[in-house]
Amino acid sequence: MSLTELEEIGIKNIGKIYHNIGYDELIQHELENSECAITKKGVTAVDTGIFTGRSPKDKYFVDCDPSNKYIAWGDVNKKVDAKVFEELLTVAKEQLSNKDIYVTDVYCGASAASKKSIRFVSEIAWQSHFVKNMFIRPTESELRTFKSDFTVLNACKAVDAKFKEHGLNSEVFVMFDIENNMAIIGGTWYGGEMKKGIFSMMNYWLPLEGKLSMHCSANVGKDGDTALFFGLSGTGKTTLSTDPKRRLIGDDEHGWDDYGVFNFEGGCYAKVINLDPDSEPEIFCAIREGALLENVAMNEEGEVDYSDDSKTENTRVSYPIEFIDNHEPSLGADHPKNIIFLSADAFGVLPPVSKLTREQAMYYFLSGYTAKVAGTERGITEPVATFSSCFGEAFLPLHPTVYAKLLGEKIDKYGVNVYLVNTGWTGGAYGVGKRMSIRDTRACIDAILDGSIKNSEFMTTKTFRLRVPKTLNNVNSEILNPRNAWKDESEFKKTRDTLANMFIENFKKYQLENSEFDYSAAGPRIVKED
Repeated sequence: MSLTELEEIGIKNIGKIYHNIGYDELIQHELENSECAITKKGVTAVDTGIFTGRSPKDKYFVDCDPSNKYIAWGDVNKKVDAKVFEELLTVAKEQLSNKDIYVTDVYCGASAASKKSIRFVSEIAWQSHFVKNMFIRPTESELRTFKSDFTVLNACKAVDAKFKEHGLNSEVFVMFDIENNMAIIGGTWYGGEMKKGIFSMMNYWLPLEGKLSMHCSANVGKDGDTALFFGLSGTGKTTLSTDPKRRLIGDDEHGWDDYGVFNFEGGCYAKVINLDPDSEPEIFCAIREGALLENVAMNEEGEVDYSDDSKTENTRVSYPIEFIDNHEPSLGADHPKNIIFLSADAFGVLPPVSKLTREQAMYYFLSGYTAKVAGTERGITEPVATFSSCFGEAFLPLHPTVYAKLLGEKIDKYGVNVYLVNTGWTGGAYGVGKRMSIRDTRACIDAILDGSIKNSEFMTTKTFRLRVPKTLNNVNSEILNPRNAWKDESEFKKTRDTLANMFIENFKKYQLENSEFDYSAAGPRIVKED
């Protein structure tokens, strides 16, 4: 990386360029710049400022031909005029001028046929540390010939003082200029904006090449059997895919091309609120020197209190995937044998595990259901259903049916088994029932992965018409059918029908005339019972 290259971008009077520096040097810079604290175990801990999560209402794509013909415009993908982007690009460049700069070059995508080269530019050392953890780190020889496909200018200290004049949501801006292969960030320090921003771009690039991009974790067994775990935040993607019996491919973002499944990233970004070394030992042990903790609370001795949510419930750690002992070094594997949809159903209606038909798989993929529980957000006093298309609607620049079509084609081509697993409540809704134990959930997952679930006798539930095993390993048979787990049957039926109606109402957006994606017949159907 030369001074000339940065000046060509428009960043002027640069001091020192810290280009692809190592962890030891980055941590030293973080300390010298007063950007971090060090825990008792020697782990870097940072605060991300007032933003402890993404700012989805401040994310925009430049409205420019030809990409504007492919983007599904709406609340998720908002337009910004090219002139506004250029104004804010100037603001970002000015913020990054006249100072030392950190430049980090990485790959996104472990498949040689699908990877993209990404360059991040920032004035914050820990942000360079974050992307070094999260993405695939090129070798020394690869860095010598590195040429970026896409550049991110993270000017987090800059704001849009004219946001009202620009017609934007706030002074924060996260913007993507697809045609000029550039993104700019201002007003938010949160590291996840960089991670999910590139995920959004992969969700644009890959499907247009006939490849599926996915918000899922993945692992592979000793016999080469690959499994995918789809799910929204809080459903257990990271926890359940991190399995001592199977090699971890990745915990969050993957692609699926003609050569198999591959991780987009080279690291993991795990929630650490209430982290328990007994139930999540692999993640707990990965928090060591080189990892980067975000927004955690710790005392003067540097001891972290993972139960403390005073800063945020979204406390996180990023670490290179090598910190998980049992990971897949290639970050890829063969086409999947099993796909698992994870839903944390706070209504307590969905079974712990269900085997889906192909049509049901398409229905639940497009539905992307989980539920928020009381206390997680201001104003929520009872379970609230959340539907996020393809289990990642916030990151999909294209219409959800584009991804669904690719998934359906691949399920058919490779004969993939698909299951729905409820990691939420049983025996009643939140406040009445209890959370599914990790032991029972892991037993269901193990039965899927070792194939023993196929030896079970199945029954079909009413209303949701899901096929559930009557018995399964060491799982209490009473909870396998949710109806049996509830003490009050009339209350179960009422809650079940309430959730079913939410599914039905949500799926109406796909019930267009002559639509090939009207899989409503595979969803719940309310019938009066005697």
